[in-house]
Amino acid sequence: MSESRKSVAIIGTRGYPSYYGGFETAVRRLAPYLVDHGWDVTVYGRDGSTKDDDPARDHRVDTVVTRGLERKSLSTLTYGLTAARHAARSKPDVALVMNVANGYWLPILRRANIPTLVNVDGIEWDRDKWGRLAKAVFHGGAKWAAKYGTRMVYDSTEIARRWGQEFKLDGDFIPYGGDIPGELPVEHGLTHRGYVLVVARFVPENSIAEFFSAVPLIADKYKVVIVGSSGYGGEFDQQAGALAETHSGVSWLGHVSDDQRLLALWQHAGAYYHGHSVGGTNPALVQAMACGAPTIARDTPYNREVLGQGGLLFQPTVESIVHELLGLLSSPDEMEKQSALLQERAKQHYSWDGVSASYLRSLDALRVSASKTL
Repeated sequence: MSESRKSVAIIGTRGYPSYYGGFETAVRRLAPYLVDHGWDVTVYGRDGSTKDDDPARDHRVDTVVTRGLERKSLSTLTYGLTAARHAARSKPDVALVMNVANGYWLPILRRANIPTLVNVDGIEWDRDKWGRLAKAVFHGGAKWAAKYGTRMVYDSTEIARRWGQEFKLDGDFIPYGGDIPGELPVEHGLTHRGYVLVVARFVPENSIAEFFSAVPLIADKYKVVIVGSSGYGGEFDQQAGALAETHSGVSWLGHVSDDQRLLALWQHAGAYYHGHSVGGTNPALVQAMACGAPTIARDTPYNREVLGQGGLLFQPTVESIVHELLGLLSSPDEMEKQSALLQERAKQHYSWDGVSASYLRSLDALRVSASKTL
């Protein structure tokens, strides 16, 4: 490694290049950007979670696979531990750590004199998908992150406010980004602006139960496309399957890893349903906006912040969901108005170039500050 280059370890995602979720999408965009700007980048990941033959892979990005337990409640913790221990031996200039569950392992990096930039993600202990023990683990990890992390990253101003209120910490605001695609083909069997789309993990806080209850009242008039799953099977997956079997206009696609297909679904949707109630800047919402998807979103501080003056808001009731969806889909002018507003907001405030530049500034500042104290 050249002495003139800077080095960063990225810990807490499934690896590079991975298409699992928001963190992984961010790393796919950020890692090559940092390499272009003079950094040696190492991304820690999990066996079987990356696409090594991905033609979009940048081979200048180093990857390290460590061991862990592939279990819902233990995977983040165990992989985070082994990645932190490996990074402590490798001695990068700085570490970018994703997810506060990895806060427990920040002392390992601190003892190795590795400053850390910690993306805290959402308020995990607010999420209904976690039981009492898991919520306590995440809250404990946040306390350790606040104590042992060098600098925090918040993906929304509302998350920053919550952390400032509870942990008395400021930090850097860096949201997620979205790609504005070129014209993509309409999925076979669908029509432009002729269907409702939902893209979400099947967890209670994403207002999935309410949406599924609303589907029979919508599917008689408009097609409904469901993208997502629980990842572990269960009641919501069974409901999605039953809706697709019962209503000819309902399609359940499960998890879609083909980025171009997903972008096309957003681009041509008549209404994108975003039911997320917790978390900060949601990657799916930002990407839907970048695609110009007319959007109805659950009325939360997080979603209002991201949507700005665009989008429509709903309350988590079947009546509100049906009212907003049918009203939007029945108005071509409103659909195009929302499409233009949201895409322009994504372009101005949520571009990947802007996001990556912000991370670059934060990492550079952290490295310089740390070098002055050594």
